[in-house]
Amino acid sequence: MDPIKVLLVIEVRLIGNIFASVLEDEPDIKVVGCVATLEEALAFIQTREVNVALISADLPDQGALRFIQAVMDRGLPTKVLALGLSEDNKNEALRYIEAGACGLILKDSSVNELLDALRLAQKGEAQISGRIAGALMERLFYFARMFSAVENKLDGDVRLTSREFEVLQFIGEGLTNQEIAARLVVEVGTVKNHVHSILEKLNVNNREEAASYLAFIKK
Repeated sequence: MDPIKVLLVIEVRLIGNIFASVLEDEPDIKVVGCVATLEEALAFIQTREVNVALISADLPDQGALRFIQAVMDRGLPTKVLALGLSEDNKNEALRYIEAGACGLILKDSSVNELLDALRLAQKGEAQISGRIAGALMERLFYFARMFSAVENKLDGDVRLTSREFEVLQFIGEGLTNQEIAARLVVEVGTVKNHVHSILEKLNVNNREEAASYLAFIKK
């Protein structure tokens, strides 16, 4: 079986080298790179095969989050583990999971836990602490309640016309009434009428609230 190709992204090169020395003692793990900046990391994954990237959460300017988002946006197969987070700061940990990290290596994790996390990541599995898992369940419960409230508010009876739905989609893209009118080749006043009707049918106060319901509206 091919070894797990790991990229280390740690802002202090000496610490990165120490991690590399530890990982290279494992026969099923191969450190293919050790870089210290976001820019180096992004350049590396575009030219080399990387199965798992282990990136420090202490990278400046939210570099670790930006790296994860770049990997997700580009559809790269690289799994990302965030290193150095604190279990006490559950909200920060959740940000990394929501961005697309496949696991978290906490500040008090052991070497064995790090190795387990790397091997699980290669399999597409995740390792997180019980407290972080609990916080994640709370977040999922919150979103479930929010979506349920939206569906109940719509009451199943809201029906927009085809043109209203089209206008709502443009609202969701952040277009102004003038921009929508230009797209539809109609008068601005006509668009205003459509927007007023949409707000009334959805029983919302503004365009932002209307746009948040877009995924629930049936044409």
